[in-house]
Amino acid sequence: MAHVSSVKCGLFEPYRELFSQRELLFELAARDLRIRYKQTLLGAAWALFTPLVMMLVFTQIFARVAKIDTGDVPYPIFVYCGLLPWQFFSGSLKGSVESLTRNSRLVTKIYMPREVFPLAQILSSFVDFLVAGVVLAGLMAWYGYPPKWTMLALPLVVLVQFQIIVGLSLLLSMANLFFRDVKYIFEVVLLMWMFATSVVYPIRLDGRWGSILALNPMTPVIDAYRSTLLLGELPDAAGFGYAAAVGLALVVVAFRWFHESEYLFAENI
Repeated sequence: MAHVSSVKCGLFEPYRELFSQRELLFELAARDLRIRYKQTLLGAAWALFTPLVMMLVFTQIFARVAKIDTGDVPYPIFVYCGLLPWQFFSGSLKGSVESLTRNSRLVTKIYMPREVFPLAQILSSFVDFLVAGVVLAGLMAWYGYPPKWTMLALPLVVLVQFQIIVGLSLLLSMANLFFRDVKYIFEVVLLMWMFATSVVYPIRLDGRWGSILALNPMTPVIDAYRSTLLLGELPDAAGFGYAAAVGLALVVVAFRWFHESEYLFAENI
């Protein structure tokens, strides 16, 4: 019994330690927000800028030139509903990948759960996500999409996306600490990843590449946002269940691996 207890303690120790430092986590997230918008005229309103401009650009390209078929959903709201969670995803990972190297003094000189650095980046990006969500609410009102009961499933969609982001953020921040070119490689991968996800157009999972594209957990997450917010439907059970399983596996593996590798961080900074 004592052996079982010690194993359980080891398994859940990273989560308990992180929870005990939650105030530090929130303070680091607030610091990141202050630094990001310091000496800017618009402040947090800049969170609206990137997805809004990208929506206008893709609307001009795909809706007018390529004529993307989005069914009964107008293309501007279709693409913004995809760009909003994608910007949360990409912004979190871009910030997290350098979070350990950027805070090298704190990592090497002060004891704390090092997970707080990538997680703080995720929380600050989540604030941007909420701010930019105001535009989506305005678009929904403009195009006549009233609130639907399926929006009750939205917290579950956000939770699954959080799992995927947290797992990848921990792995990427740790990998970049050991190999500094990870940041540059990932920037290219992220760009390719966006076009392999149903962000600006629907993704078909049939044909030669269908089985490969089906491995991407972000497509069912993006589709789940559109289903719950715009279509009045619950997320596809098979696709969304797969994304949830991938997210949970990423979190468990990443937390464990990150925690077991912390002793190597100081000598690699």
